[in-house]
Amino acid sequence: MHALTKNLIMDRRYFLKNIIPPAVLIPSMFRGVSIHSLAASSPLIQGLMFPSPETDHVLVLIQLSGGNDGLNTVIPIEYFPEYVNARSNIYIPQDKALKLNGITKIALNPAMTGLQNLYNDGKLNIIQSVGYPQPSFSHFRATDIWMTGSDSGQVLETGWNGRYLSYEYPNFPDGYPNASVPDPLGIRIGSTSTLNFQGQSINMGMSITNPTSFYNFLDGVQDTAPATPAGKELSFVRTIGQQTQQYAKVLKTAAGNVTQQSAYPANNSLGDQLKIVARLIKGGLKTKIYLVSYGSFDTHSKQVNATDTTTGTHASLLQTLSDAIKAFQDDCKFLGIEDQVLGMTFSEFGRRIKSNASGGTDHGSAAPMFIFGKNAIPGVLGDTPAIPTNVSVNDNIPFQYDFRSVYYSLLANWLCVDNAGLQQSIPGNFQELAIVKADACHPTTPNLSGESLISNSPNPFSSFTTITFKSMGGHVSIQVIDSTGRVIKTLADAEYVAGTFSIPFYAQDLPNGIYYARFQNMSRQHVRTMSKVR
Repeated sequence: MHALTKNLIMDRRYFLKNIIPPAVLIPSMFRGVSIHSLAASSPLIQGLMFPSPETDHVLVLIQLSGGNDGLNTVIPIEYFPEYVNARSNIYIPQDKALKLNGITKIALNPAMTGLQNLYNDGKLNIIQSVGYPQPSFSHFRATDIWMTGSDSGQVLETGWNGRYLSYEYPNFPDGYPNASVPDPLGIRIGSTSTLNFQGQSINMGMSITNPTSFYNFLDGVQDTAPATPAGKELSFVRTIGQQTQQYAKVLKTAAGNVTQQSAYPANNSLGDQLKIVARLIKGGLKTKIYLVSYGSFDTHSKQVNATDTTTGTHASLLQTLSDAIKAFQDDCKFLGIEDQVLGMTFSEFGRRIKSNASGGTDHGSAAPMFIFGKNAIPGVLGDTPAIPTNVSVNDNIPFQYDFRSVYYSLLANWLCVDNAGLQQSIPGNFQELAIVKADACHPTTPNLSGESLISNSPNPFSSFTTITFKSMGGHVSIQVIDSTGRVIKTLADAEYVAGTFSIPFYAQDLPNGIYYARFQNMSRQHVRTMSKVR
């Protein structure tokens, strides 16, 4: 061997053996399982990944990569004529949409029988029109916003899970794992890196590349290294990685504790991921948050089959999602862990109201989210998104709920995070939504979105209108959103006593069209449609 090459190899071996402490995990291939360490600087991860003393709750996040079309997922029956008008080439026929018990204003895509069953069993919450004030339509930027919990004009380098972990475990990784916290802080299944688990210095998530590599790991099957000097080095690095990976034993032990699970659908990659999650939870792993992903939902063209709009690319995606979640929920019940587990779906954005000429939909703003599990408050949160009669290609659904309100509520009411941890993880004034059953941590204020909390007069108006709202006391936010989904003006952002108040809205410099006044007061919210005319 060349002397220089030999020296480099020896130096590298010395570094691996003597410099890297066992508790600080290097990115490594671990019999096909890619492992990255969870560090302490990611706040949410600590709260999400490590059990608080008072709860054994687990949160499962499902990322719908690519931007899911919300209007063809949750069908707006309340505004069905407007929906058909906006999507004449892709709309779902009303008689084919799946009905939900006690609900007449919306229905589900025909491919989603699994989620229909969960809803009718009282294990699904649908949150309408989730987004944020200045939506980004870039896949990469929008994904970063959702993963970090940032404002659209703010760039954060830490994940919302990561920030909470640093609050709960400020000295991590020093002294970890230990007798009290022997397990990984968080686990992501999938090879794509994510900011969700990013701490201030290192990524805090353990990544299982794919289900096949996971089972290879359990069976002791290692990927074959090439018979070259580089291949020998690869084998050596893998060996060192196994020696320094202190979480490997607990992962394998947890998986080995489960020998039987209920059935999952065949050829369903999301179901394969969730099956691993259920196995590790039942096996005793104390990891508090799991992140899995599926997609792509980027349906710019041929979203449906022209001869039958209930079938096609989007329907296949939704069926995979729905079937996987239903199987996972059934498995959690079979394994006796249903009380511990709550799940959430999210996507980086929705799609435009109006379909395009290619039989698809373009990047949009707000979209629905699903909260699933035995401890989800069943029902529909928020109003059916209104669809303008004269919809344009640029029109978007205005957001009713900020996505950070969902994060905040899950942290507060499922993972039982205290106020200081909440403010470090999700700083700002965000609603506490009634999406988790009250006895999970503490009661939440009932959501009153069905009540008319904000109005304006005159409506339609030409240059001026008065907005009237009802405050129950506490922080009030009133934002004016244009038809593209962007907040163009904030009329109120302050503390109010209980009572009825009025604020003028001057719009003489704005073009004619549809605007939305979004009202938020603690846990209550309402969106008012306003029309500016000549």
